[in-house]
Amino acid sequence: MFTIRLISYVSLLAFITPAYTQNLVNSDHHNDTEATLSDIVDFNRNSTVVLQSSSNEFSNLPQLRDALNIFDISYLAKQWFNIQKDVSLNCSKDIYKYLNALNNSSIWALKMDDASGHYTSGFFYGNNYWMGSMSLCKAIHHAVGHDRGKIAVRSAGLPFSKDNDGYSYPSIYNDNPPFMPGFFIIKIFFNETYPMKVTRTIYAGVCLPSTCNLVDVKQLFRKAQKQLDNRQVRVIDVRMPTNQKFNLYEDRTFWILAVDEKIEGIKLSKFIDFSIVSAIVFILILSGTMYEIYVSKRFKEVLRQQDKEMMNNSETSSGIGCASSDYGDTVTRESLKKESLKDLQIVLNLPKDRENCEVSNDNPNTSSDEYLEGHLHESDKLSVYSELLLSFSVITNFKAICDHNVGADTLASIHGLRAFSMFWVILGHTCIVVFKYSDNMEMRKDVERNFLFQAITNGPFSVDTFFFISGCLVSYLYFRTNAKGKLNKLAKGSSNEWTRCAAHFFGLIVYRFMRLTGPYMFVLGVVQVTMKYLAATSIFEPPTLDHLTCPHYWWRNMLYINTLFPVEQMCMLWSWYLANDTQFYIIGAIILIIGVRHFQLSAITTCAFLIVSWIVTAIVAFTNNHRPDTDDPLALFDKIYDKPWTRLGPYLIGMAVGWTLFRTNCKIRLPRMAVVTAWALTMVNLLVLVFGLYRAELSQFTAALYSSLSHSAWALSLAWITIACSTGYGGFVNTLLSAPCVYPFSRVTYCAYLVHPIVIRSMALNADAPMHLGGDTMVIMFFGFVVASYLLSFVVSMSFEAPVVTMLKILSPSRKKRLA
Repeated sequence: MFTIRLISYVSLLAFITPAYTQNLVNSDHHNDTEATLSDIVDFNRNSTVVLQSSSNEFSNLPQLRDALNIFDISYLAKQWFNIQKDVSLNCSKDIYKYLNALNNSSIWALKMDDASGHYTSGFFYGNNYWMGSMSLCKAIHHAVGHDRGKIAVRSAGLPFSKDNDGYSYPSIYNDNPPFMPGFFIIKIFFNETYPMKVTRTIYAGVCLPSTCNLVDVKQLFRKAQKQLDNRQVRVIDVRMPTNQKFNLYEDRTFWILAVDEKIEGIKLSKFIDFSIVSAIVFILILSGTMYEIYVSKRFKEVLRQQDKEMMNNSETSSGIGCASSDYGDTVTRESLKKESLKDLQIVLNLPKDRENCEVSNDNPNTSSDEYLEGHLHESDKLSVYSELLLSFSVITNFKAICDHNVGADTLASIHGLRAFSMFWVILGHTCIVVFKYSDNMEMRKDVERNFLFQAITNGPFSVDTFFFISGCLVSYLYFRTNAKGKLNKLAKGSSNEWTRCAAHFFGLIVYRFMRLTGPYMFVLGVVQVTMKYLAATSIFEPPTLDHLTCPHYWWRNMLYINTLFPVEQMCMLWSWYLANDTQFYIIGAIILIIGVRHFQLSAITTCAFLIVSWIVTAIVAFTNNHRPDTDDPLALFDKIYDKPWTRLGPYLIGMAVGWTLFRTNCKIRLPRMAVVTAWALTMVNLLVLVFGLYRAELSQFTAALYSSLSHSAWALSLAWITIACSTGYGGFVNTLLSAPCVYPFSRVTYCAYLVHPIVIRSMALNADAPMHLGGDTMVIMFFGFVVASYLLSFVVSMSFEAPVVTMLKILSPSRKKRLA
């Protein structure tokens, strides 16, 4: 020990007194050892004297723990007899019992104090949640009785008594408090003027007798803190999650949601029975799946019977020398078996575009149904009701979603853009939510200064990708579908031209409404029930008030107009994209229908909408002094972020790209230098938009210009990527975006967008304590949210989206009856 101290002292001397150390090193080792040790002892004694003499100088050190001690139960106990009259009688009695038990060191009282939240550390790094443990507070009280008591204490992880087992524990661990503990969440305004000079909103959890009401807790909180001149502490709100008994089976929304609203004098009553709807859908899925299995077996039996009859006919005809006829029948039979037994797509799979189902060698307009119709009996044709039932089959829908093939007239690269953009959206929403419920919120400021984190900060561009894809597909598929005879029919005549256009327009709108609204409204109901539960039971405040807004304003979502109202009244905040996309679809449908006969008028209208969108966005950004280089991307959510007139650009640019690809039939010849230049400009533009604001300082005018044009600039880069990948200039980018493995993810993107915030919020709000975030934690949570969101979206898609799409195609006037 002496040797270790000696080495330590020598090291200390080496840093503090280099001259003295140098003399010590140069001294004679044999003659001066005793003197050296004496000097070291003298140095140690002198240093101690210095420290002792200077200790009085630090008597005024600020104690951070004292400054942040805002609920001191011992301070409350000291003045209890003076303040007990300020609370209700029952609360006063139980608080006295609690304080007396603490004074006697009763275990249950110590556990209540331990379950209450206190300042620990990390205040300057964003620890605003001093929650304690609601689980411990609820586990303190257990049912009276030997067996049930043991179970309850065991569930809390505490020792429990056993009879005749050789183990004995103090019976005090099994003591019950004389009242039921309750856990309260106190929202506190905290303002410290010295020495920290900070203003925060703090959430503190306290475990107190449940007989105390919210007003009592406010009084107790004010009396349980020392009054300091340099701080201001005020109660904003008090909640009691343990007292809000939320029973899912007693919730009206879960069973029958009856909403009475008056809109322009018309009383609307909506009864959505989610339990019954789910039960009916489950029965239909089960019935459709079983019926598909039956039809598959029956279809194979029909083919085997026809094969046997054709073999008999071949033997008869060969007797009269009709070899060519026999050979023709054999080819037909084998072709029929190959077409039918290989995939059963004709009979069972989701109806695809008829343009993609051409198999006849002679007539390119002959579909597979027509090919088989001459070989199957009339009794083998499926009725409309049978086809509708088959649309709910899990086998059919699962194969359709996971199919690695796409139609010949499909833009394959769109699948990759859609899937990767959805991953980007989930990543952005993960960061937004989990940062809100972390005990190191200041970490966000640190990571936002990281260059690579700009890819997450600028995540809103992912939604512009969705708008671009929607506009591109609407335009491309509209012209592609109507090019085969329907455009001429639509434009024929002058007297009834506008009537036909109007009918066509309303047909498009109704189809889209039926296509999107089913899964949308179901998920909206799930959001309302889920957020009711989380708001009643979670120790955290929900990020949005969906449990309050959805019962009153659901009809705005159903009409896709919720972005035209204040964000405080919005149900399903992330549904703003669906509202904007539907509004853009209406504008796009009008432009497309006009463009059939009046292309120049349609082009002028598109340019006018685009320019007006830029001007309005610039004016709004300038007047509100929006600074995209420093402001949070969601800072002006209600004025810029979610408003349709600020997001229209990418959709219109997508429409132009769709028309271009249709007009050129995806065949464009470009010089090699032009292709290289276009790819270089595209990459530079994307990198500038994502990383260009890093440590940038924009003037007010430049910031407004950036807010106005950045979304359209992003869409221009996507325009080249889509055109290049569709015309053979995509290279490895096209290989990545068109990889078959992304097709299933792309097909359920709509449902994934609807459900992924539920997954993220459920995880965050069900926690018993705030999360401590780190890079690895964020990455793991992100991948977990992706997996959970897509698993849930597959279920929702196969239950509500795919059947609706199939039924709409079955009920379409241009449908052809499937066969069995």
